[in-house]
Amino acid sequence: MKSLLLSRRDLDFLLYEWLRVDELTSRERFAEHSRETFDAVLDLCEQLATRYFATHNKKSDANEPSFDGEKVTVIPEVKQAWDAFAQADLIAMSMDQRLGGAQLPATLAQAAFAWFSAANISTTGYLMLTMANANLLARFGTQEQVEQFVKPMLAGRFSGTMALSETQAGSSLADILTRAEPQRDASASGTYRLFGSKMWISGAEHEMTDNIVNLVLAKIPGGPAGTKGISLFIVPKYLLDENGAIGERNDVVLAGLNHKMGQRGITNTVLNLGEGAYTPGGQPGAVGYLVGEAHRGIAYMFTMMNEARLGVGMGAVALGYTGYLKSVQYARERPQGRPVGAKDPSAPQVPIIEHADVKRMLLAQKAYVEGGLALLLYCGKLVDLAHSAQSDEERDSATLLLEMLTPVGKSWPSQWCLAANDLAIQVHGGYGYTREYDVEQHYRDNRLNPIHEGTHGIQSLDLLGRKVVSRGGAGLAALGAVISRTVAEAGALGGQPAEHASLLDTAWQRLVTVTAEMFGSGDIEAAMANSVVYLEAFGHIVVAWIWLQQELAAHGHSADFYDGKRQAARYFFRYELPRTAPQLDLLASLDRTTVDMRADWF
Repeated sequence: MKSLLLSRRDLDFLLYEWLRVDELTSRERFAEHSRETFDAVLDLCEQLATRYFATHNKKSDANEPSFDGEKVTVIPEVKQAWDAFAQADLIAMSMDQRLGGAQLPATLAQAAFAWFSAANISTTGYLMLTMANANLLARFGTQEQVEQFVKPMLAGRFSGTMALSETQAGSSLADILTRAEPQRDASASGTYRLFGSKMWISGAEHEMTDNIVNLVLAKIPGGPAGTKGISLFIVPKYLLDENGAIGERNDVVLAGLNHKMGQRGITNTVLNLGEGAYTPGGQPGAVGYLVGEAHRGIAYMFTMMNEARLGVGMGAVALGYTGYLKSVQYARERPQGRPVGAKDPSAPQVPIIEHADVKRMLLAQKAYVEGGLALLLYCGKLVDLAHSAQSDEERDSATLLLEMLTPVGKSWPSQWCLAANDLAIQVHGGYGYTREYDVEQHYRDNRLNPIHEGTHGIQSLDLLGRKVVSRGGAGLAALGAVISRTVAEAGALGGQPAEHASLLDTAWQRLVTVTAEMFGSGDIEAAMANSVVYLEAFGHIVVAWIWLQQELAAHGHSADFYDGKRQAARYFFRYELPRTAPQLDLLASLDRTTVDMRADWF
């Protein structure tokens, strides 16, 4: 029986027929792997996700974590899933062998991890944050910090979080108030005492692991103003003794749990640091260990944030994908109505998948989720090319493209795979918004992703205000170059690929022209006011390119699977890409409607 979490056939197509990840094994970093090991990991992850994660998805939604004032209670199945994942040595599957990792390609690891996100996004959240936390510390931490905190996380004994936001600051990290007071021994051991409060911190309190490693942003008094004065600290729930064993409780205290519309199974916390509930060593303040250099916390944290952003994008894809598969199954099994031209009311009903409007909704979902999955796996391939680069030029090229695509990889799936979940509900009709069917929960779970790790507005400012103009537009030019190569290859084939190549080229060239006009106008306020419109148009054009790439990979193959790919590409170019034309017109006009609106007029 085919899985209703993800399509293994689609993963195989994207990984091997399109991205050809098996060719990465010719590089030194991945030389110990093969197609066989890749397939074994994918098989294992599908099995574990199906057995340990999907089975408690609805239960964890209905029985969210509770806090009695002293202890947080999480349903036991979450711990069982965590243990199964950790015992399979999957936490370190893409990390360096020197750390005990399997050193798998990021592309393969992301595809494997998507099974768990599709099965249970809440439980998977604990793992995603831990893996990103460990990656950051492995890169910027000291050897002692790696031994004390990273290796226990990779073994599944510790878990990790990222503690950025504060009630008064939200996404404006320049306004955080948490302070880190250096201790007399700070120059030798890097110890500080932290005071403040952190909000919206996922996974920061539970009893599933021996310790929780919080990565906390705070300001050292006397440092530069704004983000330039932010430093990064390890603030564990429990301190460690000189042998690395669990010691006394640190002054990191749960003030309460936030109750969300979706992803209810993962604790979402308000943390108080240094409020005096505990006094480690008899002194006030939560003990923190400086990561790297003082005042460079934002730069370090962005490595974790960017990884998390792509993780959020893949989570959005996974939720959209499982909703799509379930709505296809429902549409095949649900008889209702008769063909438009049928006149005999006594004729048998047909499955709703035979109705054109249902096909439209299913095609839209297919275009969104398969396009989003391909986009995120392409980003993973760029990570692998950068990590295994055989020249500085190759490394710089892959990194430049990844930086350009990260805002899109986070935001586009968060918007359009959520739209796929909405359509999945619609395909189910009245059953779709009942709790007896999964699709209403998938929508609620996915609705958090347009906000997680930076809203559309934040991603759009990053894309238009930073990435597009960085290095004199080098990123935009690099992306344009790879799109042009695809256009040329598809154009040479003739037929539908050539038609789509022409449409893509027209849209891309228009985007480049409009971008130049926006910045050439001198009205930066108006240009940036419509940055979300720019992100949406940019994202749709990028995903059109991704679909043309898939169409090329399917060219010459004849089977239902490949015909479905071609039809989904046709849908995207005829129904979706045309959305960008009026958006680009609006951007070119430098419309000031939102800028000129006054608060008093609302």
